[in-house]
Amino acid sequence: MRGSDQGAIWRALLNRLPLLAWLVVVWGALWQDFSPGNLAFGLLISVGVSSVFYLPPVELGGRLNVLRAVVFALWFLKEVSVASIEVFYWAVVKGPRISNAIVAVPLRSRSDLLMTATGHVLSLIPGSLVVEVDRGTSTLYVHAMNAPTPESVEKVRRGIQDIEARLIRVMGSRADLAALKREAAANVKESP
Repeated sequence: MRGSDQGAIWRALLNRLPLLAWLVVVWGALWQDFSPGNLAFGLLISVGVSSVFYLPPVELGGRLNVLRAVVFALWFLKEVSVASIEVFYWAVVKGPRISNAIVAVPLRSRSDLLMTATGHVLSLIPGSLVVEVDRGTSTLYVHAMNAPTPESVEKVRRGIQDIEARLIRVMGSRADLAALKREAAANVKESP
């Protein structure tokens, strides 16, 4: 085997490594058994699954800000708690009189990873659910509870874009982070 062929094999393996590691962790979690034997079998299963089924490569941004990730996790727990109370209140007090909306939310990033992460975080917070994703335009279509006015719809849209901004600060690419900083600087100049 030539050196360049061997290098290509190693690069392909390194690109698949995060996926394989994640599949092994999921395997252990599903069986609730993280023993070496079970994880080794999970590795065999994950290699088989990733070899047989086409899985598009996940393009990582190349950065992870651990401090921002901790702040994000705490913010997420607060949002889930507050939203749970709000949804409970709406269900008990307003009931069927509540007005819902489907909101189109254009995202800043074209990254599939950030789009997916934003959608998952949003769907885990009570009161909203992603109903459609347009990869071509990086747009999420979201079902939002209690959005009766154009102002409340805009508030929902800004909230979702805030989730994306927080995720960009945690794990976005350097280009996405730079664009976010330019946007923030432009907003500061525009505000009176």
